[in-house]
Amino acid sequence: MNEFLKKRIERKLEALSDERVYQVLDYIEFLESKYAARSPVQPSPLQRLAETVEDTLRAGRMSASAIKGTMDAMAAAGRVMSGLAAAGKAVVDEVAGRAVEAPEKEQPKLPQNSSEKASGTA
Repeated sequence: MNEFLKKRIERKLEALSDERVYQVLDYIEFLESKYAARSPVQPSPLQRLAETVEDTLRAGRMSASAIKGTMDAMAAAGRVMSGLAAAGKAVVDEVAGRAVEAPEKEQPKLPQNSSEKASGTA
């Protein structure tokens, strides 16, 4: 799908109520199950969790506004988790970078043969 079509669809969806957007989602999933030419991209574990929660709320006939509030909270939690993961990765990268940059301590040079031992030169 080209970028212009994605933006066009996004603009059209923005004009609809949440209830109608869920109807559009249902129709897209129906079309995908019937006509998909290739496998859909697999969502991240957090995205799968959010979709499962959303589907469960929809199956329980929750209002669209309640679902939206729940999903907004889950999105905020996802952003926090992503930030924590990025911060953790930065710390690990920094520590790993310092470990590589740290000079090795010089070991005392051991004598090579018996004549160096006797003269005490190294």
